This record gives sequence, structure tokens and C-alpha cells, in this order.
Amino acid sequence: MRVRKIPLPLPNTGLMHRKRNTYYIRVIIGVALIVFVLMQLHVFNYTDSREMSMIGEPTNDSIDAMLSMVPSVLHKFLTPKSRNQTAAAHMQHNSTSGGRYNGSYTDYYHPPNISEIKQQIAKYNELQIVLNEDTYGPLQNDSVIIVVQVHTRITYLRHLIVSLAQAKDISKTLLIFSHDYYDDDINDLVQTIDFCKVIQIFYPYSIQTHPDEFPGVDPNDCPRDMKKDQAIIRKCNNALYPDLYGHYREAKFTQTKHHWWWKANRVFDQLDVTRYHTGLVLFLEEDHYVAEDFLYLLE
Repeated sequence: MRVRKIPLPLPNTGLMHRKRNTYYIRVIIGVALIVFVLMQLHVFNYTDSREMSMIGEPTNDSIDAMLSMVPSVLHKFLTPKSRNQTAAAHMQHNSTSGGRYNGSYTDYYHPPNISEIKQQIAKYNELQIVLNEDTYGPLQNDSVIIVVQVHTRITYLRHLIVSLAQAKDISKTLLIFSHDYYDDDINDLVQTIDFCKVIQIFYPYSIQTHPDEFPGVDPNDCPRDMKKDQAIIRKCNNALYPDLYGHYREAKFTQTKHHWWWKANRVFDQLDVTRYHTGLVLFLEEDHYVAEDFLYLLE
């Protein structure tokens, strides 16, 4: 006897419908994540470009905004004026006034070479000239000394100087600028300070004056991440002495530390103006900013 099979309909559980909905939801979430990531990358790139433009070459709008926030007497500290720009202006004036000039900007401004920089550094460190001492008198034993470590970030330095200029009783202090890079534009800026006594000192063992030898970058220096065994085989400098983390010396970072200790010894033991000083000494860096009452709080 043959049994006849009767097909029975399966219950509609909605499984296929749920799978289809889940697939669509995943696609939507994936697209949303991609759009979000792309938007974040765009924002980061836009922000970075704005920050770089503000740090590097300020625009006219940013300069106007900065100038509007400080007294007009301090605008000179925030207005960029490079010797190269001055030379270019002279050249343009000559060309537009009908005169013929076949030279270059170096005929107006000659950037110093390493030998000249070393001579200037030695001269500054030997003479120890205190600017504005005739206006504000000699340093008192209990006066505050402010020591600023300076590299190359002149834009930050401008704002630090403006903040110092607005501090109460700043005229009683001595500002010591300690440089590890000789730059005429930075020197011009520092030497325009007229609100207190100022002296410049120059770290004589910088990368700028020793570009191809210690304490600069020696050609035989061990690469930072080289393994000790490889360094010994290569016989590079200090192969036996990596740091605690297995890294070798990087001149640009060690210079900051060496400069700091040289600066401290110079201020406490070697400068004539600080020989009998018994007051406070405050160490700052070029990218710092002070409040108007910082001297009051410090004392």
C-alpha cells in the first residue's frame, strides 16, 4: 500500500525577514562609521593646518587679533620683523625707485657662518653686558632673577615677553636669556626689551656650532634604536652604553639637558652680575606664559 505524503506548510517565524533587517542595519552602521571617520580626518587635517599656520607664519588676521589683546606699547614685541624681510624690502625699494641693483639680499644682510657665530657667542659670554642697567639700576641682592631657556621658537618667545612686560614689579627683576641657537632675529627681539634689566648668555656647545661632531651629531653615532650587539659589531660611538631603555644618544634631546645644566652653573657661579645674589631664581622656557601677579605669588 502506497502512502501519500501530504505537504504541510511551515509556520512563518519571520526568520528571513529578521536576517534581512539585520543585514540592512549592519550596512547602515558601517556606512555611518566610515562617514564619521572621514569627517574626523578632515577636521584633524584642517585643525593641524590652522595650527601650523599660526605657529609658523602668522597671517594678517591672526596678527591683528593678537595686537588687539595687548596694549599698543607692547605691539613691537609681537610684530615680526626679520632681517631677511628688511633686506628684501630694500631690494624692492631700489628696483621700484628707478635704480638698478644686481645684487642679492645677502649684500644687505649676511647670515653669520659657524666661525662667526662662535666668535659672537664668545664675545657675548665674555662681555656680560646688562642692558637697561643705566635705567633700572644695579641688581639688588634680594631681587628676582628670571632665566629663560631659548631655542628657535621666536613666536612663542614674543608672547612670553609680552606676558612678562605686563607683570607687576617686573622692572625690579633681571631677565637672563640663555640661548642654544644664535639667531639675529631673536637677538633683535630680546634687545628691544625696555621694561627691565636684560642679559644674554649663549650655550657654547650647541648642535648649531658643532653640527658634525659631539655634542652635535657625529657621523659615527649609534642609531637610536640599534641593538647593543649590533652596535658593538659596528663599533659606533658609545656602543657599550645605551640608556636604561636600550636607546642610544640623540643630540637634539641631550642638548636640552646639557644646556639646562650649563645655564644653571653659568647663572649661579660664573656671571658677575649674580655673584652676590641671594634672592629667588625662576627658570622658564620660551614657550611659557606668566600671569600679571606671578612675582607677587612667587615671593
